Amino acid sequence: MQELKKKQNIFHYCKIEKNFVLLNDKLIISEDKSILFSEFSKILYQQIKLNYPKFFKMDDLSKLALITSEYLLTNYFKKTKKPNDISIILSNKSSSLNTDKEFQKTIGNKDNYFPSPSLFVYTLPNISIGEICIRHKFTGENIFFISENFNSKLINEYASSIIKNGQNSIVLCGWVDFNKDNFKAFMYIASDNYLNKITTNYVDQLFK
Repeated sequence: MQELKKKQNIFHYCKIEKNFVLLNDKLIISEDKSILFSEFSKILYQQIKLNYPKFFKMDDLSKLALITSEYLLTNYFKKTKKPNDISIILSNKSSSLNTDKEFQKTIGNKDNYFPSPSLFVYTLPNISIGEICIRHKFTGENIFFISENFNSKLINEYASSIIKNGQNSIVLCGWVDFNKDNFKAFMYIASDNYLNKITTNYVDQLFK
């Protein structure tokens, strides 16, 4: 038990799925599972008092990524000084498929051809990282992996390389996947302190 508490003290994470939010092992909010993400995201937006009008122009993947990062970063920066910069490593299974399908609808009918620039912008998954960077003015290295499953080993090795090379001292890592109304986000803060003391097995257990 003491070992687990020590790990919790240095590991900051946020998980959002099935209409609940878990922040560092604490249940922040839980809503009816029948609520669609469009409604659930509004509830979370209001709870964290985001006050960020651009949020409503984003696709669902970017909304999920931004909200998860807000819960995590706000909590983390209460306990530490905000760094001058931060790197971001995210991953998912579905890429930007949800938005790709919506955009395809705007160009698939030759008789009713109306390509949507607002949708086209979000037909790459790494745009979700861009929205976080714009919000917080981060300019560190960032990358978005596409994989069948969450690969904590790959992400941790990449984060370790960034930190050891002196590019950044903190890396925002995780998984953000959205396909129709099936969604899951899991983000955590990687730093020297974390990388030396937290195993990938521990991260995988929390992800599940």
